[in-house]
Amino acid sequence: MASLRIGERVTIPARHGKALRVEGRQKIKVINTFGQQVLDTWAFNRSDIREHMSMEHSRSRLSKVNPRTGDTLVTNGRRPILTLVEDTSPGIHDTLLCPCNAALYRELGCTAYHRNCEDNLHEALAELGCEVVWTPAALNLFMNTPFDAHGHIDRQPPATQAGDHVVLRAEMDLVIVFSACPQDLSVINGVARQPTDAHVEGLA
Repeated sequence: MASLRIGERVTIPARHGKALRVEGRQKIKVINTFGQQVLDTWAFNRSDIREHMSMEHSRSRLSKVNPRTGDTLVTNGRRPILTLVEDTSPGIHDTLLCPCNAALYRELGCTAYHRNCEDNLHEALAELGCEVVWTPAALNLFMNTPFDAHGHIDRQPPATQAGDHVVLRAEMDLVIVFSACPQDLSVINGVARQPTDAHVEGLA
């Protein structure tokens, strides 16, 4: 698969993931099309997939929990990988909570298979012929998880409106992966608890 082209629009189907090759310095517009969808987001160095966007190293470098416009996220090698260059949403994103996985849904009482962000990551990478043997923490775009002075984390519906978007700039040739989070047992994806499609566009 070729790299994301300028002007190309890609659907991230509800409950599923999508991996894209992106050239360094290219911008990616991530659109919350219907307004209430969380997008777990990962990025990997295309020449060495073992180097990946790291939430713990990014928090350490930025000295903040939630990235804002102008902030650059870094890899586990402390190198820049993605910069948040534009954000029309209220700017509420999460770097703390884990990607949902099969074990989480079992804890929530699911007895049958439930789609999840961890599997979406690995399925999407496999479509590009890539494989990682671990699941890094994700940048959870649009996820609304306020925490109080005692460190207690709440889970609220996204504060976004339909059409809100962020623009990310690739700081190296990379593979970026998005998962339209399948969570439908809480209000993480809105009070309707109905995951929806989102979209990505290639910008210059």
